[in-house]
Amino acid sequence: MKPFLLLATRSEDEAADDEYAGFLAAGDLEPDQLHRVRLEAAPMPPIDLNGYSGIIVGGSPFNASDSAEIKSSVQRRVEAELAALLDQVLARDFPFLGACYGVGLLTSHLSGRLDRTWSEEAGPTWISLTEAGAADQLFAALVPTFQAFVGHKEACSELPPGAVLLATGQNCPVQAFRVGNNVYATQFHPELTNAGILTRIRIYRESGYFDPDALDDVIAAIDASIVTEPAKLMKAFVSRFGR
Repeated sequence: MKPFLLLATRSEDEAADDEYAGFLAAGDLEPDQLHRVRLEAAPMPPIDLNGYSGIIVGGSPFNASDSAEIKSSVQRRVEAELAALLDQVLARDFPFLGACYGVGLLTSHLSGRLDRTWSEEAGPTWISLTEAGAADQLFAALVPTFQAFVGHKEACSELPPGAVLLATGQNCPVQAFRVGNNVYATQFHPELTNAGILTRIRIYRESGYFDPDALDDVIAAIDASIVTEPAKLMKAFVSRFGR
């Protein structure tokens, strides 16, 4: 099988490594089956799509909807590189899964509306499949309603033209959509487990994803949640597109 490619943008080593481990576990992949490139560390190397089964873009401290004036030079470079790659992905309908930051990038790139209307604090939320989601080749692997972990300051508030809504949430109307047949984006994190999000909130406690004074309540909500379905999406992605 050709490897999948994870494009990551977390500058904190622990967070970056935990994210990579999460995608490996969720997709039941070996390290040689998931090639990681940390875009925040260096310019994107040349990427030949023919060498990969699919591309995954994980979460990020970056917000795609921020104005160019407040984005760092690193973020502007990363987003220019990803925009050029997305042009190739969309032109070929190449297998793609963008999670959290990935859904924001795809929304912006395709002229949907990305803003802070439907932000969600870090923790569990309930997700429901739409009729189209229940019939989708990937999302059909999930039960109709399930818990997943989120934590985002921006979200898609208007789908890009031609996008198909696959899942909605109790606090965020667009939790997943598809473009073409093979390009997917989710607001929730398919790679996060209970242990993974506890690591994430510890690292990003002061980054505005929740009230740091409410940490105990956030942890209690996480401990009380049962989050097993999202990983099935990663397994379905790998099963369908691994070649």
